[in-house]
Amino acid sequence: MKTVRRILMGLSISSLCAYAVAVNAETITLDAMHAWPGHNPFYEKVAQAFTKENPDIVVRFRASPPSYDEAHQAVLRSMMTGQLPDVYFSGFHLLPELVHALQRRKQAVDLKPFIAQEQGQWLETNYEPSVLKLGQVEDTQYGLAFNASTPVIFYNADLVKKAGGNPDAFPTDWPALITLAANIAKTSEGINGMAYDVHAWPDDWLWRALIMEQGAPLMNPDGKTVAFDGQSGLHALQKARRFVTDGAMALRDFDQSRQQFVSGKLGFIFASPNSAKAFSELVGSRFDMRSSVFPLENKETGKVPTGGNAMLILAKDQKRQEAAWKFIKFATGPVGQTEAVLGSGYMPTNKLALQPQYLGDFYKKNPNWETSLKQIAYASPWGGYPGNHGVQIWRTQRDIIGSVMRGKVTPQDGLAQMVEATNALLAK
Repeated sequence: MKTVRRILMGLSISSLCAYAVAVNAETITLDAMHAWPGHNPFYEKVAQAFTKENPDIVVRFRASPPSYDEAHQAVLRSMMTGQLPDVYFSGFHLLPELVHALQRRKQAVDLKPFIAQEQGQWLETNYEPSVLKLGQVEDTQYGLAFNASTPVIFYNADLVKKAGGNPDAFPTDWPALITLAANIAKTSEGINGMAYDVHAWPDDWLWRALIMEQGAPLMNPDGKTVAFDGQSGLHALQKARRFVTDGAMALRDFDQSRQQFVSGKLGFIFASPNSAKAFSELVGSRFDMRSSVFPLENKETGKVPTGGNAMLILAKDQKRQEAAWKFIKFATGPVGQTEAVLGSGYMPTNKLALQPQYLGDFYKKNPNWETSLKQIAYASPWGGYPGNHGVQIWRTQRDIIGSVMRGKVTPQDGLAQMVEATNALLAK
């Protein structure tokens, strides 16, 4: 006790106050969940950087489900058992379904009151209206976009050159792309031309891209039936079949396609820009890897779907909600986005993050990471299906698409099956 008294007597008033605050400070541990286990490292980096600035808040992540669809199912189960995480990173396409489910239990958290607390033009300074739209359901801001991506092409410039193509003028239209893929496959035995793994993709991102790039909608205005029951859907399935018959595409799991690409045995692959970091590291100096934009059949009205996720507050009590809001602000702010982008390859969702001190200079030196940004002008929200069967709808559609690509079902019959099955699930 004498030793303690001597220590306290030697402390200044300000030090004693700081000591008292530290003793009485309540550390809040936020429970958070995101999809894709391979993304754990950059999520952890963002969380650690946040805690460094906010030592009274710690973020702990649950085990990551293998896809957005699996994570969606997991959070719905957590809602039923009363074990929702405090913060959840929802895939954009499943956000409406999740919010509607939360609304039925009066658990949906509108971010408007939190945004209103911020000073000045905080919202406008940090986020583009198109980015804010990604986290909205029926014009209400339930989330802020954390990751964003549009589909891009990564290509082996060495194989392109070997096939007689020009790596500096990579094709931006489908016929030229498919022809190039066929020529690449002829360069050597065991080489495939292209990979568009819609038949094995864990969600409907690449399927929607084939409809949207035509300038066509997915749903009819009534919101009850699909709109791809005519030429747009047929054309998309015919194109998918041509990837195999004319573009020398082998039907593999999308992870296997990635392995083929980084080993130098695949001409080009359609993927998320979040592959930029992993591909760069795995390819190394094996070949000259570059990237290109997604081709649009309709150059005037064609769109590409914006993949990624939005951060939602699912915490119930006010203290945890305030802590969750601080984390969301940081993670979607310039510092958090810099950590996230450099750890993944995703597009930044914060305007300030494009300044030189954050990512601006980096993009100048790393053009493969910047390609997705070139598509912002025609990027569109990745909308989900109404109702509660979005995951089941895609799994049903994917099986049919795979059958078409394998030649077991004609594009015409495959489309009829997709339309009938999708509309039936929408009607439930």
